Amino acid sequence: MYKIDKTDLQIIECLMEDGRMQAAEIARRIGGISGRAIRYRIERMIAEGVFHITAVVNPKVVGLTVAADVWLECESDAIQEVAQRMTTFENISYVACSIGETDVSVQVLARDTAEVYRFVTEVIGKVPGVRKTTTSIVPLVLKDVYQWRIPSALVTDDTEQN
Repeated sequence: MYKIDKTDLQIIECLMEDGRMQAAEIARRIGGISGRAIRYRIERMIAEGVFHITAVVNPKVVGLTVAADVWLECESDAIQEVAQRMTTFENISYVACSIGETDVSVQVLARDTAEVYRFVTEVIGKVPGVRKTTTSIVPLVLKDVYQWRIPSALVTDDTEQN
């Protein structure tokens, strides 16, 4: 397990603000650390899998203005296969297996509710192993995965990694 210290946390927060922020700018903002040390820490955290830097597309801007959460109840011996099949659809942005009333949850992105309906009934509902779907339109997202912050309880003292 990688231990995040306060400096790592500050670096991550800067990169979450702007993933293209230069190490020198991060060093200026944090203070007391060189741009070279910042670059080293970024490379180390990326190599350890703490985070990766990527573009995050806003689906609404490219015309996919409707999001729907869809929960799938599957045949017990088909859960993994159904989940894997869901990952192949371009308009599904999220796939997870779950424990509880449903077996797989996905998020569908579409141009309108009619497109969501067609996709859920004509595509997802006909995938072998899917028994039942439950769909909920998501009109407002207040927090998404790329906005998640590391809990302060996980941050260690700087002295442990320097």
